[in-house]
Amino acid sequence: MTDKEKKDLEVSKKQEIEKASGEPTREGVVFVPEVDISESEEGLVLYADMPGVTKENLDIDIREGVLTVTGTVEPERDNLRLVHGEYEIGGFQRRFTMGEKIDQEKIEAKLENGVLQLTLPKAEAHKPRKITIS
Repeated sequence: MTDKEKKDLEVSKKQEIEKASGEPTREGVVFVPEVDISESEEGLVLYADMPGVTKENLDIDIREGVLTVTGTVEPERDNLRLVHGEYEIGGFQRRFTMGEKIDQEKIEAKLENGVLQLTLPKAEAHKPRKITIS
């Protein structure tokens, strides 16, 4: 494992997205979700931690080769008054640049227990193949 790979695998703390200049379009903070990416011969599988996000509040799109994942969290309204809070509630957003090796038409998404699973299959031309010897 190279030093760069070790650095890429370091644990990081919950990180808020820096606000761009101008007026925000949504109230509250937006965090960068933690992500694990696995690779097989068939493609990539991306796992993003997005606690509190539901399917109805999740948006995944691809524009100009950029995959954007955005999830919002609706605060619970139980007529309770917060006495002490350590966990900050906010939405999530992360962007990934897609290469030509990914078949963008076949991307699949699944959300279960606050974990988003994106399956990014490799394009047929980029999958490894066995050459038969005659």
